[in-house]
Amino acid sequence: MGKFHLTYLLVVCLIWSVQSAVDVEIQNKNVDRTIDLTSQLVKISYKITLEHSAKKNLNSYSFLIPKNERKSLAYISIRDSSKKELKSTEETNADGALFLVNLPANAPTQILLVETVFTKSLLPYPTEIQQSEKQLVRYFGNAYFYSQFKTLSQKTTIQLSSKNVESYTSVKPSSQSDSTITYGPYENIAALSTQPITVHFENHSPFLTVTRLERVIEVSHWGNIAVEETIDMVHSGAKLKGSFSRYDYQKDGRSGQASVKSYKTILPASATGVYYRDTNGNISTSAMRVHKDSVELDLRPRFPLFGGWKTHYTIGYNVPSFEYLFHTNENYLLKMRLVDHIYDDMVIDEIVVKIILPEGSTNIKLITPYPVTRLSDSLHYTYLDTFGRPVIQFTKNNLVENHIHEFNLKYNFPKIVMIQEPLLIVGFLYILFLCVIIWMRLDFSITKEKEAHPHKE
Repeated sequence: MGKFHLTYLLVVCLIWSVQSAVDVEIQNKNVDRTIDLTSQLVKISYKITLEHSAKKNLNSYSFLIPKNERKSLAYISIRDSSKKELKSTEETNADGALFLVNLPANAPTQILLVETVFTKSLLPYPTEIQQSEKQLVRYFGNAYFYSQFKTLSQKTTIQLSSKNVESYTSVKPSSQSDSTITYGPYENIAALSTQPITVHFENHSPFLTVTRLERVIEVSHWGNIAVEETIDMVHSGAKLKGSFSRYDYQKDGRSGQASVKSYKTILPASATGVYYRDTNGNISTSAMRVHKDSVELDLRPRFPLFGGWKTHYTIGYNVPSFEYLFHTNENYLLKMRLVDHIYDDMVIDEIVVKIILPEGSTNIKLITPYPVTRLSDSLHYTYLDTFGRPVIQFTKNNLVENHIHEFNLKYNFPKIVMIQEPLLIVGFLYILFLCVIIWMRLDFSITKEKEAHPHKE
């Protein structure tokens, strides 16, 4: 009997803890959701009006991402009604990933603006197409807003890249108008409700994925910062079925609609000495335009990229250090972008950033705008180095355009070390000239020539 009471007590405590974790009196009064499918990314934005049914002040909220979608989530931003970003902490439970936020204003009704970006959520169907065929993709989603709380009213608008829709799941009320599909409004939807939907439509936006990007930033205190990026890229759309016909590609403008001929990369406005090459050498089919606030590169690979095709290239440039490197006495601060704009709606599977600092740098501290994986430091040797330049390395997976932010790298550098290289050059030249002088004064002949005596008559 004692065991029964103990078990009953544990069950009651468990139920109480679960119920207390979620305030059932919080309600999603109204949810306006927009799903943008116009590119290879899935961008979902929410306007959530919260209220407490007992008119109590709201001080926290949990935003839920389904478990099957968490792996594809590249970016999330939660803001209040004034568009001020709120910090969130992630927790995982049986329902998915919970992003917990503290609400700034204690009021019974509040508004949250949530923005999410998912990668590799549009799947080509069919997975292989011929050169002349259209590219179709499928999106799998939920007609209802997936939440831990009851939703009183909600509406979802899906924006497509084309009005050519093969099919979509009809959940009354729902409708299509040109390239827009509308679901709802739906009333009084219970918490954790799901209504799966599938949208099958035409999408010829560039399905490019950077599988690996290695970004090397070499800092010099003599006025220059060199940046070089080595990029592996693949067309991740529907694979090309059959052979490629260059004749049909140039003759018919509709041939190879899903292929990628070129794309635009944006560099800093002060970038100079720009180069673009692959394993065969420089690629001359690119163009560069200098604007007031940026340098725009129209990169054109040696061949158009079809589904499954890959390319590998290197791009580099120089920028003046005074724009990105700041110092007070021996304390230095490097402030640069973690990644540049490679192409519109870019997807980067993996990036590795290497920062090469001047020899003698110490007390290095890295501050990043979002969590990264720090790799072990190493040394880099170049001309006139004695004990090597410190190299700071870190990596990050699943990046999109929203990750274009600046990192801060603080370090100490004694100015007296800057005369090391000039002293090495002076010392080397001194020793060289000394050796030449000694060499010229040495006599390595085996025998001495006899002196000529005058002839006596």
